[in-house]
Amino acid sequence: MRYTTFGRSTGLRVSEFALGTSNFGAGVGDSDDARRLLWGRRGDGSGREECRRVFDRFAEAGGTLLDTADSAQFGEAETLLGEFLAADRDHFVVSTKYTNSASTRPRISDTGNSRKNMIRSVEGSLRRLGTDYIDLYWAHFPDGLTPAEEILAAIDHLVSSGKILYAGLSNFPAWRVSRAVTIAELRGWSPIVAVQTEYNLVNRTGERELLPMADALGLGAALWSPLAGGLLTGKYRRTEQGWVSEENRRHPRNDTDRIAEIVSTVLDVAEETGMSPSQVSLAWLRNRAAGAATAYIPIIGPRTGEQLDHYLEALTTSLSGEQAARLDKASAIEPGSPHEITGLVRESLLGGDSSRVDDASPPVA
Repeated sequence: MRYTTFGRSTGLRVSEFALGTSNFGAGVGDSDDARRLLWGRRGDGSGREECRRVFDRFAEAGGTLLDTADSAQFGEAETLLGEFLAADRDHFVVSTKYTNSASTRPRISDTGNSRKNMIRSVEGSLRRLGTDYIDLYWAHFPDGLTPAEEILAAIDHLVSSGKILYAGLSNFPAWRVSRAVTIAELRGWSPIVAVQTEYNLVNRTGERELLPMADALGLGAALWSPLAGGLLTGKYRRTEQGWVSEENRRHPRNDTDRIAEIVSTVLDVAEETGMSPSQVSLAWLRNRAAGAATAYIPIIGPRTGEQLDHYLEALTTSLSGEQAARLDKASAIEPGSPHEITGLVRESLLGGDSSRVDDASPPVA
């Protein structure tokens, strides 16, 4: 396991993989309300013993960054994580989130990004985690209501009180993040230091705005669902009913020719290298991280110790330039507006010779 600072705006050192703990806990999900809130799942997390194996194995491999949320398994994930952390809390970087509530029956005051809910939520997370501080605290989703100034002022209060050390925005659009970064800078408040977003071979839309913004502003980027919800493990096959696994579980991704080409290319590269499709997909992410101007940290979320061992093997594997290029080509996205037209204008202005301009990301002021 290698280590990096989490972005250019902090000295916070983290492992190159984060352990996602949304699968920590199997004692919830029995009610209809719980099932709906678990994104259609039936509380299919792992039991305590298996979670302990995953945690210990990640720590033995040198992993330090742990990612959870108050809503993960309705608070059970934080509770288990707190139990496992107790012997060596300060060694680890604990990352958790608020917005959605840990309750199976959330009320109007239990959700959203208001100062009231942030203070209430952080106290609940501290209690479940059995700690007096959280290393990295995230607003999990934008609620469409709370002003950025209110979120930032509440974060600044929590940092000043020592209850959190750093803060980030998860699943926020780039314009909201960049505005929040600027407001915090101008007012002298505690900064936003990181973003969290889905990023994988199937979903590369972060390349349009979010990741270039993170590169330019020096924000760390935590990347969830690196295996596209299991689609990039190779266990799903394309059928007339869409993508279906051997267990007859249907994948929620839309069935497109692009996805079929991506999965096919991943399987081809896996056969050539002797790697699994999962390892190929993680190796591709590590390639992207190596070329970034800031820290890209994939969040792996194994359910078992065996799955974790398998994912960790990707740390010792690599792709050839030709293989990485094939995966890039198969998974490429349309740049969209305004990037398409500005690319054409730039090419016209340079007479087709793009080598005349330095493409490096702008430095942080």
